[in-house]
Amino acid sequence: MRLEYFDIIDAVDVFDLENGRVETRSTVPEQSTIFEGHFPGYPVMPGVMLLEMMNHTSGYLIAGMHDFGRLPFFAGAKKVKIRSFVFPGMTMQSICDLEHDGSGFTVTRNEIRVDGKLIADAELTMMVMDYPSPELETLIHDRARRHGVAMGILP
Repeated sequence: MRLEYFDIIDAVDVFDLENGRVETRSTVPEQSTIFEGHFPGYPVMPGVMLLEMMNHTSGYLIAGMHDFGRLPFFAGAKKVKIRSFVFPGMTMQSICDLEHDGSGFTVTRNEIRVDGKLIADAELTMMVMDYPSPELETLIHDRARRHGVAMGILP
C-alpha cells in the first residue's frame, strides 16, 4: 500500500464477476507521510482512505464487468460507517458485492474487515466512462496485472 499515491490495494483475493464479488487485501504501512498529520504520535488510517479502499475494490469489480475497457469513477456514498480505528501494520480485507448495474451507474455494497471484525461499511455509486487518457488506462491495467487480476481479460 502506497497511500500517498492512492495505490491502496496490495492483492485481489477473489475476482468473481459471475457472482458480482471482489475481495481485496492491504496492509497499512508502518511509515507513511499521511501519518505525519494524522495524527502525530498516534498514527491512524484516515477514514476517507478506508472509503477509498472500498472505492478501489468496487472499481476492480466494475472495470472487470466492462472487460477493463472502461473506467469506473466514484459518484457517491451512502450509509458510510467507520466503526473502529485502523493502525499501521494491520491487514485489511475489503469485500465488494454488486447491488445494481444500469443507466451508466453501478451500486455496490462494501465492507472492510480486520481479523474478521467489521471496521467500516458503505454503499457506493460509481459511474462508468471511457478512459480519459491512454496513460491512465495503462496505469490501471498495470496495477490490475500486478494484483493478479483478469489476466485473460486485459489486453
